[in-house]
Amino acid sequence: MRPLFHPSIKDVTVEGILHALSDPVRLAIYAQIVASTCSQNCSDFIKISEKGIPKSTLSQHFKILRDAGLIRSERRGVEMQNASRCAEIDARFPGLIAPIINAHNAQCRGRRRPAKARRQTQSDLSGTP
Repeated sequence: MRPLFHPSIKDVTVEGILHALSDPVRLAIYAQIVASTCSQNCSDFIKISEKGIPKSTLSQHFKILRDAGLIRSERRGVEMQNASRCAEIDARFPGLIAPIINAHNAQCRGRRRPAKARRQTQSDLSGTP
């Protein structure tokens, strides 16, 4: 197997990071990796969205995150373990990652509210009972 490419932190760009995180599935994957205290197996993300994601598509998502410098991947046997490079990125671009992850988490919480609570909030905004 050929070695995995991990860009030097000096080669990581804001544009590359924003492009990598512009896809909702990649953002969800990265948010879960950042929230984890240990590295995550690629297979842990097959059910990251409502529909299952094919392994080949997941591999492409991880490659884009890795090429952007957001994650570090390591082969362990037949599995690929992924860890965040958040501390390195935060040292290079202070305050870039946390607001993106916080916004993603807030958006996800908004989607998980029960339908009755959403209807009530919408009626509160429109002023109708």
